[in-house]
Amino acid sequence: MGLFGLLRRKPHERTGFELYTAAVAAAREPALFAAGVPDTLEGRFEAISLHVGLLVHRLRHDPDPRGAPIAQAVFDAMFADMDLNLREMGVGDMSIGKRVKRLWENFHGRARAYEAAIAAPGNAAWEEALARNLWAGSAPEGAPARLAAHARVLEAWLAAQPFEALAGGRLALPRMEAA
Repeated sequence: MGLFGLLRRKPHERTGFELYTAAVAAAREPALFAAGVPDTLEGRFEAISLHVGLLVHRLRHDPDPRGAPIAQAVFDAMFADMDLNLREMGVGDMSIGKRVKRLWENFHGRARAYEAAIAAPGNAAWEEALARNLWAGSAPEGAPARLAAHARVLEAWLAAQPFEALAGGRLALPRMEAA
């Protein structure tokens, strides 16, 4: 491999960062927070997890063999960003690994819950997963239903996107409609 092998980018690294950046931009939409997503570090992580989870699901289930590696690149971009953000917030080097691992475990749990919600008919599974993850079961009135409907819109919109656009790092997720 040699020294130059260490400096070489992974095949889909740029695409992963571009897609992740687009998902984060969608997760920062003010309408999400107006709909009841808590405007806290945890709430922002949950919004990002929702958008990235749906994107990763779309990529992993595409028949194109590049889908899974691009999904992994999006995941890698997310946790490289989480690591960087924790460092910028002043979290000590000794605890970064543990914090990132905990975030990874949280994301993995959400991704599994969202996979189940995608497979379930209707929005009840979405509402339950979102209420549990975003509001620890005590959600504002109507918030889980609004966010579940938005998740279904995102899911359908991502499913309709041509894979080549995603493989080229092009993604502009639809905004949540204001109440």
